[in-house]
Amino acid sequence: MKKYLGIEFGSTRIKAVLTDENHAVISSGAYDWQNSLIDGCWTYSQEEIISGLQGSYAAMAEDYSRKSGEPLTELSAMGISAMMHGYLAFDKDGKLLAPFRTWRNTFTGKAAEELTKLFGFNIPQRWSIAHLYHAILQKEPHVAEIDRLDTLAVYVHYLLTGRHEAGSGEAAGMFPISGADSYDGDMLEKFRQLVKPYGFGWDIADILPEVKPAGSRGAVLTEAGAKLLDPTGNLKPGVPLCPPEGDAGTGMVATNSVKQVTGNVSAGTSIFSMLVLDKPLDGMYPEIDMVATPDGSPVAMVHCNNCCSELDAWVKAFGEFAELAGAKLDKSELYEKLYRHAMTGAADCGGVVAYNFLSGEPVAGAESGRPMYFRSPEGEWSLANFMRAELNSAFAALAVGMEILTEKEQVKVGRITGHGGLFKVPGAAQKLLANALNAEVSVMTTAGEGGAWGMALLAAFMEQDTGLTLPQFLEERVFSGMPVITEAPDAEGAEGFRRFMENWRRGLPAQYSAAK
Repeated sequence: MKKYLGIEFGSTRIKAVLTDENHAVISSGAYDWQNSLIDGCWTYSQEEIISGLQGSYAAMAEDYSRKSGEPLTELSAMGISAMMHGYLAFDKDGKLLAPFRTWRNTFTGKAAEELTKLFGFNIPQRWSIAHLYHAILQKEPHVAEIDRLDTLAVYVHYLLTGRHEAGSGEAAGMFPISGADSYDGDMLEKFRQLVKPYGFGWDIADILPEVKPAGSRGAVLTEAGAKLLDPTGNLKPGVPLCPPEGDAGTGMVATNSVKQVTGNVSAGTSIFSMLVLDKPLDGMYPEIDMVATPDGSPVAMVHCNNCCSELDAWVKAFGEFAELAGAKLDKSELYEKLYRHAMTGAADCGGVVAYNFLSGEPVAGAESGRPMYFRSPEGEWSLANFMRAELNSAFAALAVGMEILTEKEQVKVGRITGHGGLFKVPGAAQKLLANALNAEVSVMTTAGEGGAWGMALLAAFMEQDTGLTLPQFLEERVFSGMPVITEAPDAEGAEGFRRFMENWRRGLPAQYSAAK
């Protein structure tokens, strides 16, 4: 039996998923972790990265051994995915020159603004090139020593294979790309001229990873990589690795949303929509990122830094109260009860408004975050309305960006698919998202498997080498016949969300003031 492994480093969980040749999950494992705010920077340590890699793999391998009665020794192919963007800079000896700066940081505003103006192309704050130029503007001494610039997925892939490369989708979140296998040459030259006065000994094209579209071969698990991944020594080296991808790319793959006029919404610690375009946008917008599918097609992305973290905190708090009251509830049962109760609330949440900004939210103009809620005195405060407002807040900033695409740019969307743990409770968050976007939203039975499963699909696509394009492979070999649940917006719900958003927008100045 062929076995494909996908490992994805999410913001709060690292997940390993093992599939068979029919793309069904054989085994899975996870490792929980959390970022730390150190000296104003959201980060994870190198030790945490290694521990998480090994921990998620060990949990998956143990699950496999328990089910099969034998250790996991061979894989047909594998791939690494992670939260995209961010900044990991290394010198020629492989030393990390500065703490890992994740996508969550929003202190690169000046750098991003200057690069956007220089390129005539929107450069978001979280992109690797914005972090690099920020470090240059801050005159950080480590910049002169850079030999290699990575994202988290690129770094882990390098540890396992010794190859410095990135999938097309991941590379597009580091520096603008042109086509499926190269960075934009004009923008590379503009950046060279911009930093030339600093006299660095490196060239931007040399420190960025090589761009590799989905299906590219060449990387294999080295002996050192195998020992790092599986310290027990059971796993044999030589496993082919597909190009590393970001969580945006694996989200598109896991929802069969890589062909034109399809889209997906991935919801976790952050939330983002990806719409695969059939024509270029007419305008440039700070709320819209131009990235790519793993096979290089242009994608309009609305990325919001905040989604489920504040919602999870409230669910946890209500769970603590349930325990105090003597009602011990399973975590899944607790989520289901609260989400379903939210659906009994008023369509406009009864005047209750929530903000889930644990960190800055550029799409909403918030430089830093302060979770908060307010309500109108004449409104109706209830648990149902409060929970519905918290769920709506997960989609509010996303709706701001999506309005630009669907109304100003008239982008066509044939299908939107939801993906991530937020959609595990049928008919709850999925329905609210449909109302928020005023569009049908589908969820597949694999919605909870997440990007690790999507990464395993990319590994299978490379190894099987069917001659099909990635969209054809997904349509014909993976998703054909897969059950899909579709929720359509209803008039009352869509109008209720519109009123919620009116209140949400009116309250933004209070959010800005509280965050000062």
